[in-house]
Amino acid sequence: MLTAHRPGAIWMAAALAGALAAGCGAKPENGEAPPAAAQRPSEADQMLNGTAERYVKLVLEFGEKDPGYVDAYYGNATWSEEAQKRSRSLGDIQQEAQALIAEVRGIDLGDAPEIVRLRREYQARQLEALAARVEMLSGKKLKFDEESKALYDAVAPTHTEAEFQGVLDELGGLLPGPGPLSERLTAYRQQFAIPKDKLGVVFQTAIAECKRRTAAHVALPEGEGFYLEFVKDKPWSAYNWYKGRVQSLIEVNTDLPIYIDRAVDLACHEGYPGHHAYNALLEQHLVRDRDWQEFSVYALYSPQSLIGEGTANYGVEMAFPGDEKLAYERDTLYPLAGLDPAKAVAYQRVLQLLKKLSYADNEAARRYLDGAIDARAAADWLERYALLTPRSRAEQRVRFIDQYRSYVINYNLGEDLVRRYVEAQGADPERRWEAFIGILTSPRLPSGLAVAS
Repeated sequence: MLTAHRPGAIWMAAALAGALAAGCGAKPENGEAPPAAAQRPSEADQMLNGTAERYVKLVLEFGEKDPGYVDAYYGNATWSEEAQKRSRSLGDIQQEAQALIAEVRGIDLGDAPEIVRLRREYQARQLEALAARVEMLSGKKLKFDEESKALYDAVAPTHTEAEFQGVLDELGGLLPGPGPLSERLTAYRQQFAIPKDKLGVVFQTAIAECKRRTAAHVALPEGEGFYLEFVKDKPWSAYNWYKGRVQSLIEVNTDLPIYIDRAVDLACHEGYPGHHAYNALLEQHLVRDRDWQEFSVYALYSPQSLIGEGTANYGVEMAFPGDEKLAYERDTLYPLAGLDPAKAVAYQRVLQLLKKLSYADNEAARRYLDGAIDARAAADWLERYALLTPRSRAEQRVRFIDQYRSYVINYNLGEDLVRRYVEAQGADPERRWEAFIGILTSPRLPSGLAVAS
């Protein structure tokens, strides 16, 4: 779990006032979560409370052997201290995981409500993902699709070069001129890069608007907020580190140019109604109100991550439906960044086509991790079919794949699963928000989204 300040970073606190105060909270603190509200659990819930404690302890113990596995923990500090002292083998951890899976699946739910049934399935699948990750760390080799199914409860569809080429041909018509399309795109996008001295005000303004729009539909926990930091030398563009007590640390990577469209994207994805809101709502509704301690720990390589990334990506459309994102960027963020608002509409057409190339990322990862291509060829693929330019951006993405492997499906497939689930509820915006909030506040799994939609 990431802690503390990083040298050379820019810290932005809520006390800066204005839009800053609307988007950020006090510096996060580590420690135990506040006491859960008293509720009388059912017999099935009591049994699941017992397995939940063992699940959390097992995740923490395995996290000592798999750096990055525990993305967040804000539960009982003693459990974390105990995990650091344990020295069991991977085989012992695997044996306990399998025994706990059998115990969870054997719990008689009787006439338990749906949310308790979801809870049991959540515990079982999270444990199965842990067991799969233990096997991987022990040396077991899985194909890309096998891995994503085992860890994230989903398999991404495959796409051919011909499908991507059709999109590239359309883009070529919007970006005329000499040279490869990737170079033309890089040159074109430079006019939409946010100047570094404007990053702070642009991001804080976007964060405030994302929060305002989310709060109009979602009852955010009292006192929630986050601390924003700009960093360098990371394989990702941004990251939310949830600290508990409804506080987050959000880091934004400035290694590469940050384009104007990314301000709202990242503000929604990492903040509202994305990762920060998701984690804060889980803490409020499941950990505090129900004392479901399994949600006090976030296992990164697990089905929960597909839900987290999928809701974070689709959250942009929830907060800015239709053309509202374009209008807000054109009328508010472009002037703040000193960019030409008259170019916003044309740029939006390019972005819509670029989004259709998102699954090229999966294809590069699938081929690379399955051994069909090497790292250089993967960067070539990403540069050609995902148009990740300049070359350093494609290489950064390969480093991300090296570290996070099949995690890449969580963004595009996760977004598609959430979209289908939410939009299956009908066209009424409030019904869609109700469905979306339901995902954020319940133990819903990726396979459950697919069935329900």
